[in-house]
Amino acid sequence: MQQPAAGDKSTAIPSPCPPEASLADASFYTRRCITEDPSWSLVTVPHLTELCLQHIAHNFQMNPILNCLLPEDQKKVVDRLSTSLPLTVTANIVSHEDYWKRCCMERWQVCDVSNYGDSWKRMFFERHLENILKFFIPNTTDPNQVLELIPLCKGYVRKLEIDQFLPPLRVDQEESNDLSDTEDDAELGEVYMHHYDLKDLIPDLPHLEELHLTYGVKSCGMNFEWSLFNFTDLDCSNLAAAVKMCRNLKVFKLTRSKVDDDKIKLLARNLQYHPCLLELDLSHNLIGDHGAQALGKLISHSRLETLDLCNNQICHLGAQALAQGLAESSTLTSLNLRLNFVEDKGGEAIGRALLTNSSLRSLHLGSNNLSEPTAAVFSQVLAQNTTLRSINFSCNHLRLDGGKKLLEGLANNKTLTELDLRHAEVEQETDFLIHEIVWANREAVRRGSLQHPTTEPL
Repeated sequence: MQQPAAGDKSTAIPSPCPPEASLADASFYTRRCITEDPSWSLVTVPHLTELCLQHIAHNFQMNPILNCLLPEDQKKVVDRLSTSLPLTVTANIVSHEDYWKRCCMERWQVCDVSNYGDSWKRMFFERHLENILKFFIPNTTDPNQVLELIPLCKGYVRKLEIDQFLPPLRVDQEESNDLSDTEDDAELGEVYMHHYDLKDLIPDLPHLEELHLTYGVKSCGMNFEWSLFNFTDLDCSNLAAAVKMCRNLKVFKLTRSKVDDDKIKLLARNLQYHPCLLELDLSHNLIGDHGAQALGKLISHSRLETLDLCNNQICHLGAQALAQGLAESSTLTSLNLRLNFVEDKGGEAIGRALLTNSSLRSLHLGSNNLSEPTAAVFSQVLAQNTTLRSINFSCNHLRLDGGKKLLEGLANNKTLTELDLRHAEVEQETDFLIHEIVWANREAVRRGSLQHPTTEPL
């Protein structure tokens, strides 16, 4: 038996190799010191660097250390961080996309990062802010939930899509002592139905470029009331002030929100000299002729390139006002008036404006009760205008004469690549001949783009 060395207080361990073992067998045995600690392991002790990184990750919330580490060490720490850490700790310190990808994947089932500039961090903060706003209840939700998030997300939010705004909780009039008995129902309704004031948020988002809004409530079920879908005068006033102060806004969409003439007048005045606005979508609202007149002025005094007024209540007077703005505009490239009531007086006015306009490339006049007089004016447009690429006359009443007029105008046209005449009551043979001309133009454009790839695509 091996004797312990002098002064050695450890217990002597007998040799694992029995006396009769041969020298060859001894190579299978090693000398080991087994302590009395049952948790003792033969695994190699981690490097001190690894132990330090583990400690940093474990205590990151109390002492966030990251930027002073080497890049490879930063990645090791970030891979160990929990996605439940407070945003006040991680927002402005952790920039690694892998961490924010984990945050997104754990929170949402569908994550298409291509819609967010391929940035997972941007996706997280935009969707996180959207969720807070969608479920914000005025007079109930703490406003600090939004205000405290602004310094953390303002550098990453470039687009907001908010498809619902919740109204305040209803309070019984009998139990409420705040409102006078002499107030009328309209004023009570206005106070009750106001929504979150975007004026408190949008001006503090310096990189916001797209804003998509719908004032309504989703999945209300048996609690449905028409009043849940009101866009009040107070909402409109607050929103107009907010978008006016958002100087980098390029795309503004306010759809399915019962926007009427008075409200669109206020919005148009605040957007009239906006320095960056390029696209305005006001589809599926209640805009009539007076609202269209305000938008006509907006077209001629702004840099708008796209205007969508689909499914409103615009008649020929409103269409004439839009045509006047179109004649004065040098930037508008797309106009959508589908599902309105412009009729021939409005259609003819728009056609005459296109005889001088040289910027519009796409026009949608589907379902507007148009007939032969409009087709006659557009026959001249097709013969003279070299900018238009797409016209949609579907679901109108152009009939046989209208189709023939369009065919005459297309005889020498080499630029129009799309003309939709579905359900326009055009003769089948005429429709076929028009299709042949348009198809030939499209093929010529395609061949030209192959020969000159640097040319801007149509």
